[in-house]
Amino acid sequence: MNQQAIYEELRALGAATVYEAQGAKGALDSGMKPIDQASRLVGPALTVDTRPADNLMLHYALLKARPGDVLVVDAKGFLEAGPWGDVLTAAALKAGVAGLVIHGAVRDAEAIAAMGFPVFCRGLSIKGTGKVHPGRVNVPVCIGDVLIRPGDIVVGDRDGLVIVAPGEAESVLASARAREAKEAGFRSAIEQGASTAELLGLRPTLESLGLR
Repeated sequence: MNQQAIYEELRALGAATVYEAQGAKGALDSGMKPIDQASRLVGPALTVDTRPADNLMLHYALLKARPGDVLVVDAKGFLEAGPWGDVLTAAALKAGVAGLVIHGAVRDAEAIAAMGFPVFCRGLSIKGTGKVHPGRVNVPVCIGDVLIRPGDIVVGDRDGLVIVAPGEAESVLASARAREAKEAGFRSAIEQGASTAELLGLRPTLESLGLR
């Protein structure tokens, strides 16, 4: 199966299913939210380690980006500056970048959403940034307790974000398909009158707790 087909199927299956399918690992914390709830995101990570309140390395990263890349930026969770806005979004779209995940804030949220560019961030800030401090591109970065390496697969939607190691993508995809099929069976059984307690084998646990 080619890489692009894997990406597209992971995107369609969604972050929650992929997270569960790979053993409940790789999820970024719930503070990382899309600025547009309709956003769906998938692609290999182009990682950026940058100083808070400085966006020089974001401009540099766009010089290195390849079509389909997802910029994954560790801006140290700083929320009192917006190092990404509509101008960088226009440049990213021109370069074919698939989206942005930033451990920090952005601004121009309405314009970014109107441009159809997926952005996941910690918050919004109208405050500007400098363009002077060095940083690093294509190095491992941490967002919360998740280590993200260059080339790791990023899957994101309204539910959240999950990181998949490239070497595990096909096995995760197979597990995600199986999980989706199982849940489709559950929904069908519920339509026929089954309870979730029956489908999940919860009766013994409920009865052991005196819940009859």
